[in-house]
Amino acid sequence: MMTKESIAEDYKQIQDEICQSLELLDGSAKFEEEAWERDGGGGGRTRVIQNGNILEKGGVNFSAVHGKLPDTVKRALKVEHDDFFATGVSIVIHPNHPLVPIIHMNIRYFEMPPSIEDGQPLRWFGGGIDLTPHYVIDEDARHFHQSLKNVCDQYNTGFYPRFKTWADDYFFIKHRNETRGIGGVFYDRLTATEDVSWEDIFNFSKSLGRTFAPVYTELVNRNRHKEFTPQQQEWQYQRRSRYAEFNLVYDAGTKFGLETNGRIESILMSLPPTAKWF
Repeated sequence: MMTKESIAEDYKQIQDEICQSLELLDGSAKFEEEAWERDGGGGGRTRVIQNGNILEKGGVNFSAVHGKLPDTVKRALKVEHDDFFATGVSIVIHPNHPLVPIIHMNIRYFEMPPSIEDGQPLRWFGGGIDLTPHYVIDEDARHFHQSLKNVCDQYNTGFYPRFKTWADDYFFIKHRNETRGIGGVFYDRLTATEDVSWEDIFNFSKSLGRTFAPVYTELVNRNRHKEFTPQQQEWQYQRRSRYAEFNLVYDAGTKFGLETNGRIESILMSLPPTAKWF
């Protein structure tokens, strides 16, 4: 039976698997873990890897938190209840090589108590993977999107076109009038329907999470040994500034974490180690 506890345990396992894969990929750096507890309920495991052969800074975070929602979040989510439970895995990787892309992934589950009307809990899944190359390499972009489509099509052929469009719209820096990267897939408040069961959605969430390591390993290994110039490195730092701007101004996960008294270091682990504004 799928419960919030079983979902959290499976997400924990995915965090473990991804960390092991990234350590193997880098070949030098190791994750450092900090377990934390949230005032109000729950906690998580923040894992950071940095100063490696190819991974300059990365975070693979797990959290399972519960408690009372602030009024601002209730209004944003358009819900009536105060009590909530949320669990997920969130990843951002910043490589030290300008021809290796930044990557982000998030899989999450949200639940509130049963409603008075039908006695059913309010719950949904969300998540996605998107890629932010400093330099767009066409064949890498095609490989990335085809890999995501393959996962989506296992569960519903309508997922990929719908979630790709959602990602294109979501990862857009309005004040710059430009995209953050080449998109990917993004979805939120995904619930069971006649075509897709709760188990299907949960399995899709896990499959998407387990797509991260093989896809990123392939992209890193295609490019990690290529030569690059100081000018290309400077361009990498400028593109990182756009990444920081999006996460601080628009990212829904950042806002939710800050408004629900989350761990600041974990929330802001998505920021790059070095960025420049020209």
